[in-house]
Parts: sequence; C-alpha cells; structure tokens
Amino acid sequence: MSLQPSINLAGVLSESNRIIAAHSRHFLALSVLFLLPLAFLTTISTTLHSLLLLPSHSPHLQTLTLLQLPDLASPTALFPLIASLTALILAISAVGSVSFSVFHGFFGRPVKLAIALRSLLRSFLPLLTTALLSAAIQFVVSALALIAFIAAIKGFEFLGFGNGTVDFRSNHVLISAVVIGIGLTSVLVFLHVNWALASVVVVVERSWGLTPLNRSSKLVKGMRTVTLSILLFFGFCIGFFAWLGAGYVEDLSELSSSWVKGFGFVARTVAITALLTMFMFNSLAANTVLYLYAKALNGELAGEIAEEFAREYVSLPFDEGKVPHLVTVFPPV
Repeated sequence: MSLQPSINLAGVLSESNRIIAAHSRHFLALSVLFLLPLAFLTTISTTLHSLLLLPSHSPHLQTLTLLQLPDLASPTALFPLIASLTALILAISAVGSVSFSVFHGFFGRPVKLAIALRSLLRSFLPLLTTALLSAAIQFVVSALALIAFIAAIKGFEFLGFGNGTVDFRSNHVLISAVVIGIGLTSVLVFLHVNWALASVVVVVERSWGLTPLNRSSKLVKGMRTVTLSILLFFGFCIGFFAWLGAGYVEDLSELSSSWVKGFGFVARTVAITALLTMFMFNSLAANTVLYLYAKALNGELAGEIAEEFAREYVSLPFDEGKVPHLVTVFPPV
C-alpha cells in the first residue's frame, strides 16, 4: 500500500495490478457480470444491426426494406436504443462496483461481491446524473463551437468574400474550421482531464452533479500530465479494439455455409471481446488508484491511512487509574 515516490503511468498501473492480483476472483466476477457483456455488445452490435437491416438476401426485398419509412416499433429502430441503454447500464454498474472494490482493496480491506453489488444501490443514480450533466456541458461547448463557425461564415459573406457566396473549399473557411476545431478539441480534452476522477468521487465521497466535477478538477491539479497519459493510453487501446470489432460486419449466411469463416468469426469476436474487457477493467482500476494518489498529493490520504491503522488497535483498560494496555490485532495472513 506504499505510494510510489514519483507518480506516473507505470506507477499507477503497477499499484492497480497489485490490487487486482490480491482479489483476482472478485474482480473477475465483476468483469464477467458487467464488462464482458459490454465488450461483447460493442463487438457484435454492428453485425446484429446489419442483420436486422437486411433480413433477406433478395435484392428486390432489400430495396423495399430500405425504401420503407422507419417504424419506431420495429426491431431495426429499437435495436440502437436498446443497445445504447444496455451499454449505459452496464458501464455505470461497472464503474460503480469496480471503483468501490479497488478503493477498499487499496487499504487491504476485504472485498466481497455482494457488498460491491449492494453499493450500486446508492451510487448508480448519482453516477448517471453526473454523467448526463458532463455530457450536457460538453454538448453545449460543441454547440457554441458550431455557432462560432456559422458566425464566421456569415461574417465572410457580410465582408463580401466570394461575391456574397461562401465557398466551403476556400482557404479562409478551411482555416476557420481548423482553428475552431483545434479550440473545441482542446477544451474537450481539458474537461476530460479535469473530470477524470469525477466517477470515483461520486462512488467514494457520495456526491453527485457539479460537486464531483469540481472536486475532480481540484484533485488533478499537479497531476494533469499523468492523468492525460492514462486517458490517452486506455482511450487508444479501448477505441482501437472497439473500432476493430464494431467496424467489422459479417454476412451471417456465409458463416453457416463455411465452417472456416464461422470459426474465424467466433475466434475474432472472442479475442476482441476479451481484450476490450481487459482494457476497460484496467482503465477503471487505474482511475481509482489515480484518485488515491491525487488525495495523497493533496495531503488528504494520510488521515485515512492513520484511521485505517487505528482500527487495528484495541484499548483495554484493565484497571481504573492505570495506563491501559494496547493490544495489537493483526489481520490474518
């Protein structure tokens, strides 16, 4: 439980791996419950959606299917909504249970599956509310960037560029788009770095809304470099395998006619799902360890560690007026 003298990506990953190894079966159960279905849904969703879009291999029926107006009650229209809601529930449940377990595992406390699942009763709605608020703020920022780009185009029209009609391939329009795009990306990255610990704050400190967002911004001060490195590392790994899985569409009718293609599809799906599960889980564990390191850097963790060790001592006053004996209770090995 000793903190690394220099906080970096390797140190955070090392500490998170230590906690995972100490409670491997517990974290494996959480991964199977929440992250494995989420990874499988990410990998297989594109193929399933294409199967719903093209139920028949007749060109005539395919044309009729595509020309029909979408029915909101049809499986084709409902699938993206159901898949998104399922992914959201699984993701929030994984964040809540894994963060809770890693936090307690850091202090050497026993972690049990039933307790971790029960913790979701009080953390699920706060996590959902905070995530929606964060998404709403980022949507507003993106909308403001779009408004700024439209205003720039109107400004070019007003100034008479292109004889009153703006060519979107012109240099001034492209430069405006690049500048606004870079500015928007910088702001969104800044928000993601500052709010990286918000989910852990919600679980551990039992807050929600703007409070965990502001709290996370204070905690990451002085640690933005390592926070950004963790976000980039896991973001690239998760994004790459999610793209690899979701971007691969297979014709299921061909799979049934060729066992080689069928075996390849199953093996590919299993491999990508397993890798996605691993990276998503390690991302959540590393984020919780980063929260603890941030508290230590701000001088907040020493009190919790002292309180944790104080629980291992029991004061027994055998006689009044005498110095009480201190009995040290060591946890079983």
